[in-house]
Amino acid sequence: MCVKKDLLQTKLRSFDSHCPGLQQTTNTVEEPLDLIRLSLDERIYVKMRNDRELRGRLHAYDQHLNMILGDVEETVTTIEIDEETYEEIYKSTKRNIPMLFVRGDGVVLVAPPLRVG
Repeated sequence: MCVKKDLLQTKLRSFDSHCPGLQQTTNTVEEPLDLIRLSLDERIYVKMRNDRELRGRLHAYDQHLNMILGDVEETVTTIEIDEETYEEIYKSTKRNIPMLFVRGDGVVLVAPPLRVG
């Protein structure tokens, strides 16, 4: 019985080494996109270009960081300058979006959602 088990493990290792596209799903992080993979079906925080922030559930992604997010809260921060005092006035606008496609070239950062406490 032990010989068959060893032979089977040897064949599986050989099969895995000849099929690099076949990856086992594990909870380890070996490559940068593994961290994104571990966040599937979890809420994430995405910082975008042009002062946009997204918080939502990650449904899908690809190697370009294109993403499908659900139950998204988008925050857009704008800066206006007071004409009398020349002070910067920061304004945040929030909106909720049920489902959103995010183009990867605008992504700056992906992280677990920020905890406020």
